[in-house]
Amino acid sequence: MKAPEQYDPSKPSNNNSVPPSMKKSANSPAIPAGTPTITQNHKRTAQAENKPFQWQFLLPKYWGIWLLFLVMLPLIYLPLRWQFWLGRKLGILIYKAAGSRRRDTLINLKLAFPEKPEAERELMAKQVFVNQGIGVFETLCAWFRPNIFTRTVSISGLQHIVNAQNEQRPVILLGAHYTMLDLGGLLCAQFFPVDCMYRTQNNPLLDWFIYNGRTNIFGKQISSRDMRSLVTSIKAGHVIWYSPDQDYGLKQGVMAPFFGVPAATITASRRMAKLGSKTHPPAVMALHTYRQTPDNLPRGKRPHYHLTITPELDNYPSRDEVADATRVNEILESLIRIDPTQWMWFHRRFKHGPNGRTDIYK
Repeated sequence: MKAPEQYDPSKPSNNNSVPPSMKKSANSPAIPAGTPTITQNHKRTAQAENKPFQWQFLLPKYWGIWLLFLVMLPLIYLPLRWQFWLGRKLGILIYKAAGSRRRDTLINLKLAFPEKPEAERELMAKQVFVNQGIGVFETLCAWFRPNIFTRTVSISGLQHIVNAQNEQRPVILLGAHYTMLDLGGLLCAQFFPVDCMYRTQNNPLLDWFIYNGRTNIFGKQISSRDMRSLVTSIKAGHVIWYSPDQDYGLKQGVMAPFFGVPAATITASRRMAKLGSKTHPPAVMALHTYRQTPDNLPRGKRPHYHLTITPELDNYPSRDEVADATRVNEILESLIRIDPTQWMWFHRRFKHGPNGRTDIYK
């Protein structure tokens, strides 16, 4: 079978650049010499508890999920290169089969990159699904085989977290929905303990799998509706990963440009930044995760990953919530542009306008 044509993020026409640290060998040290590390007193002291199993999960309506896991789990014990090959095939299959998701992706890319030819946007869309297919295997490995990712990651900007933590300040780490989402959390945990904010899944069994898979990655998982736990983590000075890059309407958000398109943007991060004490206010910074796959590595080399942490946002939050939302969107956009195809464009990012739902996805 002929390999599908792939979008190449290294082409000049994309205005992207591979982070310099990605040019290192996959065998390079995880932490460069001289890089500061989180002090001992900030290490996680307790293992998060799993959600209990429910007997209703054995009902026929959940058999499809069980079957999927029974098929996929044995495959994560294959070499990583083989898993990536399967992930690419899976991504292409989903791209062809998931008509509505493919259409939403193409609409999003047309809005965000109107200057690009349609053919290039189609290649980008296909690569988004390829990256997500790879991300399925990465996520399962992060849950069940985390040790295979040792010495496969480099990091820049770690000192920003270290400095804030050494000042006994909590950190609000603004992430995004990249296709290596849960693996990104695992890679961060190699350098610093981190709590995460999450939204409960509509399917109880899927939520059970995801939550329990993440207990070995994150120190604490905080429901987006559990304000008490969020306040507790902030007052305890933890690093908290929060992703403000999806469209949840304007009940708790404002309209702000994202890739030049007006988008409903949640403003929870600015409210979180106000929850700390006056003497130890939270430091807000952004996180980017980047995957360098075997496709663009020398033969025989393992995949390599890079984490980028931006400097702390100064004067944040300000008195202008629209300006704050615009600023956060600009930072996330600049990071996503490193390789746009590693972000989940199949979500309806622009489904709300100032007057409610739009019809752009119809």
